Amino acid sequence: MKLVVVEWMSLDGVVQAPGAPDEDPSGGFAHGGWHLRWFDDTSRQWVVDNLNAASAFLFGRSTYERFAAHWPHVTGPERVVADPLNSKPKFVVSSTLAPPLTWAHSSLLTGEAIKAVAGLRESGDGELHVIGSARLAQTLIAHDLVDELRLMVDPVLLGGGKRIWPQDGRLASFRLADAEPTSTGALLLSYVRA
Repeated sequence: MKLVVVEWMSLDGVVQAPGAPDEDPSGGFAHGGWHLRWFDDTSRQWVVDNLNAASAFLFGRSTYERFAAHWPHVTGPERVVADPLNSKPKFVVSSTLAPPLTWAHSSLLTGEAIKAVAGLRESGDGELHVIGSARLAQTLIAHDLVDELRLMVDPVLLGGGKRIWPQDGRLASFRLADAEPTSTGALLLSYVRA
């Protein structure tokens, strides 16, 4: 299974709290909800296409809890996003959650997280998407488990916040597979392992 990290990111690499002011104020982050003004029809379709391309999703605890509280209850036009999230398998990396998980089709990965994710990655075909989950994404990148990065990079500097890039001094090369500008000045980028 191809492991794909999908993130909304600022120019300075911040991925924290893109969707709502109260999403994740940890560390004193004061710019929650910074991302939504950069959406246009092209980027909305990119989000839907990525959700539909996923065979399954992989979440850290915080992102899982936020998504599980919201997406199962969505009606109306947002169903285009909610339906793939609600209907496809979801795997959660957490040392604090306990089964059973409440969101349909959700499973808690047990044992050592890196080994569990590596086993999941080797277990099938299709794409396993990590959405948000900054600490998990950073760990997976650091352990060479990420096959592709799909990034929406917004033309904004946030000056601080959570990032997915490891700080381990190790070189990891990616190759640009696709790039598309949006009408708001954001870029939709796809990088695959070189």
